[in-house]
Amino acid sequence: MTINHISDTARWVALYRARESEREDALFHDPFARGLAGPEGEALVRRLEVRMRGDWPVVVRTRVMDEIILRLVRSGIRRVLNLAAGLDARPWRLPLPADLRWIDADLPAILDHKLRVLDGAPNRCYYRTARIDLSDDAERRTLFQQLGDGASETLVITEGLLVYLDPGTVASLARDLNAMPGCRWWLADVASPDLLAIAARQRRGRHDSLDVLQFAPADAVTWFAETGWKESEFRSSVHEGVRLGRAPQLEEFWEQLPESTTRSREERIRRFSGITLLEPLK
Repeated sequence: MTINHISDTARWVALYRARESEREDALFHDPFARGLAGPEGEALVRRLEVRMRGDWPVVVRTRVMDEIILRLVRSGIRRVLNLAAGLDARPWRLPLPADLRWIDADLPAILDHKLRVLDGAPNRCYYRTARIDLSDDAERRTLFQQLGDGASETLVITEGLLVYLDPGTVASLARDLNAMPGCRWWLADVASPDLLAIAARQRRGRHDSLDVLQFAPADAVTWFAETGWKESEFRSSVHEGVRLGRAPQLEEFWEQLPESTTRSREERIRRFSGITLLEPLK
């Protein structure tokens, strides 16, 4: 069982969400996650856990994004565009208003699988899918243009996506979103060069087709500013993990950090990975 496509990661994310949901002290409840993960997700996680340090980063990311999404919806956002939506079930599990419009954009196969599993489950808001290949510039821009015509303020989500893309592709996506009328917020998770360096050590001896994490700017604030975005909020995965009681003792892990003379250890740990909320500079 190997990771051969970015869509494969959706199954192990769903399995981690299922495990969290089954805890007595669960940070969120996703009753659909285990069915969405399926036996493929179970097999993939069993293999990955030989090298990975548990599910806490996915759990923390899910909870923090839930908090931010609900806050923005309470503030008036009435449309969400979830890019590379994967097996996310938020339109079914979050307390969303009925007049919220939620669009999941992803490859046809993964959206079809999700809708088969969720068939008959009531969603909380208006929901539709956009079956596209987001790596196709023309398809992506056509979708954004269609959504931008007469649009209300929109929250765009890219969860678990950017790190798998090369910087040029992320820059193109950032510019396209910036040009989309109505795009008010962009919620994403961002990795650092330190994360990539440690992940590269853990990959030694692996033969997965999807084997290289790519997007991890040394200075995410500056990088996004150069593509038209301002960081409105940053939530450190490590710090949030401590707050939520999910981050394990990681002193041995931090000892793997490469040497650096430009940033303090504390800042490198804070920005090791995290969730960022961006707004257009324009």
